[in-house]
Amino acid sequence: MLGLSYSILITILWVAHCEERFCSIDSTEYCTKEREVNAYNKVLNEQYEKYNYAIEEAEKNYKPCNNTNNGCFKNVIIRDLKPFKEKGINKDLIDTAKMRGTFYQIIEGNLYRQKDCMFPSRCAGIEHFLLKLSPDLPDMDLVINVRDYPQSSKHFGDPLPIFSFSKTPQYYDITYPAWAFWEGGPAISLYPRGLGRWDEHCISLDKASKNASWEKKESKAFFRGSRTSSERDNLILLSRKKPNLVDAQYTKNQAWKSEKDTLHAPPASEVPLKAHCKYKYLFNYRGVAASFRHKHLFLCRSLVFHVGDEWIEFYYDAMIPWIHYIPVPKDADQTVLEDLIQFAINNDELSEKIANRGRDFIWNNLKLSDVSQFWKKLLKSYFKLLTYKTTLDKSLIKIEKKGRS
Repeated sequence: MLGLSYSILITILWVAHCEERFCSIDSTEYCTKEREVNAYNKVLNEQYEKYNYAIEEAEKNYKPCNNTNNGCFKNVIIRDLKPFKEKGINKDLIDTAKMRGTFYQIIEGNLYRQKDCMFPSRCAGIEHFLLKLSPDLPDMDLVINVRDYPQSSKHFGDPLPIFSFSKTPQYYDITYPAWAFWEGGPAISLYPRGLGRWDEHCISLDKASKNASWEKKESKAFFRGSRTSSERDNLILLSRKKPNLVDAQYTKNQAWKSEKDTLHAPPASEVPLKAHCKYKYLFNYRGVAASFRHKHLFLCRSLVFHVGDEWIEFYYDAMIPWIHYIPVPKDADQTVLEDLIQFAINNDELSEKIANRGRDFIWNNLKLSDVSQFWKKLLKSYFKLLTYKTTLDKSLIKIEKKGRS
């Protein structure tokens, strides 16, 4: 003690006095609560350190992709076609794959399809792009899956050349841009014919984002959707516990029968996409496969919390966690969800920065022209793997261009 300066000694005595004064035997309950709060804050600060470190590392290694000539997405084509590179794609593989998708042919610049399509509007969404590209493509056979779920599992048999819009690393399927870029997206009461054209949503969401600048947005996390996965439950429960922090509610879907299907609460009304833009923080959860709302949320210039990393579309790999969005573990409990939201609230400038980067990525790299360019590169690369000459299957119907453009 003799070596201490006078000021330090006074400080120690004052702290002792405070502990004596505020933590006397008569105030044990207060002191216990105070220590619990301090302990929680310490854990929270350590958690924040982890988030800040993840952001620093991401920014240190980040280089914006150059989408000239579709450069942002070229690795996806290389990855998906790699299983077929050594042996190529023969007619037997195509015939086996036909049972799991819709069969198409491109012959002399014309597009043909098997007569029946399981989801006609989804086929129409695909055909919009194929019809535009077919005059400049070589003759080829294609098997395109219009179901939500991929078809060629790595756990059951050899790879099959089936095109699917979404998959996990457990599938060989070749990823193509979803039909919903044009039509055939999920139909709800607000969008009875499906979400509608992506280019039109870009315009409306850009306008909504400008009307709800960052400063005007409500500092709250937001989610609306049906209970297609229990991964969403913890956010719903957190919302019920802390409505000032989160507004998350379940809506009806076609399978809804009772309030049990909306986690024992009345179903909420659906909310149009542009109304999401009034909130700073938007949660994206997968559905049966990847979520169709994903790309729309970013155009709000809101910070997207993207849950899970297994289910992908063709453009996901070019988007970087902590650069374009906040990644959330698919099994995140309410504590983790609350911590992440609080981190975003307490780091407002950083949150806005990530929100803007996410928006700019989607706006600059996911135009309909980019989607067409990806289709073109994908199909030309795929054609090079075919080991046989395609001839017209006369049982197919010719697909004609529609008046809509």
